[in-house]
Amino acid sequence: MLINCNRPGGFGGGAEKDFISWGILGKLPSLTRHISSNLHSTERKRREMAEYLVYLAPISSVIALLFAVYFAKTVMKYEEGTEEMQEIAGAIRIGARAYLRRQYRTVVVFFLGMFAVLYVFVHFGYLNVFVPWAFLSGAAFSALAGFIGMTVATQASSRTTYAARSSLNSALRVAFAGGAVMGLTVVGLGLFHLSFWYFLLNWVYRGMEETARIQIITSTMLNFGMGASGMALFARVGGGIFTKAADVGADLVGKVEAGIPEDDARNPAVIADNVGDNVGDVAGLGADLYESYVGAIVATCALAVSAGFGLQGVVVPLAMAGIGVLASIVGMRFVRTGEEASQGELLRALRRGVFVAGGIIAIVSLFVIAALLGWDNVGMYFAVLFGLLCGIGIGLITEYYTSAQYGATKTVAESAATGHATVIIQGLSVGMVSIAPFTFIIVLTIIASFYVSGGAGNFSLGLYGIGLAAVGMLSTLGITLATDAYGPIADNAGGIAEMSHQEPIVRERTDALDSLGNTTAATGKGFCIGSAALAALALIAAYRDQVILIANDLGLELMLDFSVLNTNVLAGLLLGSMLPFVFSALTMTAVGRTAQKVVLEVRRQFREIKGLLEGTSKPDYAQCVDICTQAALREMIMPSVIALLSPIAVGLIFGVEGVVGLLAGSLLSGIALAVFTANSGGAWDNAKKYIEEGHFGGKGSEAHMAAITGDTVGDPLKDTVGPSLDILIKLISMVSLVFASFIIQHHLF
Repeated sequence: MLINCNRPGGFGGGAEKDFISWGILGKLPSLTRHISSNLHSTERKRREMAEYLVYLAPISSVIALLFAVYFAKTVMKYEEGTEEMQEIAGAIRIGARAYLRRQYRTVVVFFLGMFAVLYVFVHFGYLNVFVPWAFLSGAAFSALAGFIGMTVATQASSRTTYAARSSLNSALRVAFAGGAVMGLTVVGLGLFHLSFWYFLLNWVYRGMEETARIQIITSTMLNFGMGASGMALFARVGGGIFTKAADVGADLVGKVEAGIPEDDARNPAVIADNVGDNVGDVAGLGADLYESYVGAIVATCALAVSAGFGLQGVVVPLAMAGIGVLASIVGMRFVRTGEEASQGELLRALRRGVFVAGGIIAIVSLFVIAALLGWDNVGMYFAVLFGLLCGIGIGLITEYYTSAQYGATKTVAESAATGHATVIIQGLSVGMVSIAPFTFIIVLTIIASFYVSGGAGNFSLGLYGIGLAAVGMLSTLGITLATDAYGPIADNAGGIAEMSHQEPIVRERTDALDSLGNTTAATGKGFCIGSAALAALALIAAYRDQVILIANDLGLELMLDFSVLNTNVLAGLLLGSMLPFVFSALTMTAVGRTAQKVVLEVRRQFREIKGLLEGTSKPDYAQCVDICTQAALREMIMPSVIALLSPIAVGLIFGVEGVVGLLAGSLLSGIALAVFTANSGGAWDNAKKYIEEGHFGGKGSEAHMAAITGDTVGDPLKDTVGPSLDILIKLISMVSLVFASFIIQHHLF
């Protein structure tokens, strides 16, 4: 593909037809005026509608935050539990807060340094003056979303355990309310953040002509996503290293060597394991999806400019997000079951809430798009619909390959009966084959969204449609994230039940919630990966458009060749394909090194603390928490630095074409690797739980020991590598956007 950034616009002229009568020609001026008047009237009405609907985003954000407060108060109304439950929950809460405080102190140095660097680029004219401040605000809001969600989650865990003494449904209500705080906080803060910057920039540039004003607003908003992406990466990588190092260390010494149950209070690493669930799977998850949510919206807003929709096109994704927030709140009211519901009924209850929210969005968005873009662009609605269906499809695919209700995970459990090696082989196979249906549904969504949006006739319209598909998929994020964040709360509740020596019925109920949480967490990871694929593609398209705009503003004759035969593109493709593997290797190595330290510490305490294994003495939980904290913060630096510097380095050497290749290569290999690691890990985890239910010999059998090995291998894959990769592919897109102007003017080839 060759693109001339200075190509003239306009349409080609046509020859006059000599068979047209002079009578008709005489009426043409009045007919033209009439049509023009109607067109102007229609356009004016759409602009007026856009000016009203743009307020839907900030209003919805406030409503979301108010409901988050409501659900937080709902959680706090439940009894915290027995004195022993409160003591355990307090230790988890203290450990989680201590980790986040130390993490934020560490990363604030990086963000202040980046702020200074960005200001240098502002001084030399490469960036808008608002970009450094927006960068900081993106990081701050991303961190705040994760912190609030984690704070409520640590309060909800013991309350879920205590509620499980009454019924399974009571425990579900507490855990889901805790997850709802996370979901609504992320979408509420995300929309508030976007709305604040949109209205601020709209006021600052109010004197400019509308098209130019919209262009500079969207360009600026595109750039500030780097702050949210950077914070998300630090949160996910650091939290992932913490949680899996603690989990692996606890399992290897506790379950495998000492033969004590999971979450046994005698294990010194058990509190660190529960702390990790909160800092990795709640705080990290919140920061991750905050970044996806904001990134998809701003990318689509930017694509609206090149698609020729102006203000109306910018308002569509903002309005869609606002509708999604309100629909998610309605959907949450449908998450309810009978007092003694089965696990299948619990899963159907969670699904019902998501389906209700999706149905509301599917209906309302039709009229919003028709009002803003006109019925002649109703194809954009179908792009939104395809995005919604893609999200549901990904959830079902992930569930099939990771839930013990289906054949894929059962084959992993069956393979455990023949030993450790066979369970590893079968788990890897399940993860690899799961890439195929996942890829097919993403490809179908991209192709369908592109063509129904008019991509065959206008490439920019097709790209805008893909962006709307990403927004459509993420429009249910409020309730989707609630069902995902519910999982770590249920997991902690099970641990507290075990450590506080509750009646067997309580542990059975928390185990049912935990097993369901594994399924929803796996589904949530698939959702994160799928939304990242669509959002990253939209960001790549936005990067291409921004490069053209910047080149035109600078008056540069920039001929771009994005063909794979271009050596710069090919070099970028190969480097981009390599990057996710190097990144994954670094995170896996970090988990392994930290887990080794935890293993040595647990062995030391078992050896030196007399009466520990007999239950007459208490372990030193704080020491394991401190080991994981220090190691996670130290080990997260190198992967993060590589992710941030790689697009700049490739751009300075191979130029814009190399960067596009890098983005495309990392997207392709990163998505496949993320799906593989997430689903292999999920299958191993639920295969172990399936055996623990009494299949293939049950707990303590040879099959169970083999399944524990599989789960131990799979844990860092699904909870550290997989979740970090979807952030990686979006972060390098954001960094590329921020430094696009500099790379255009300074590159070797």
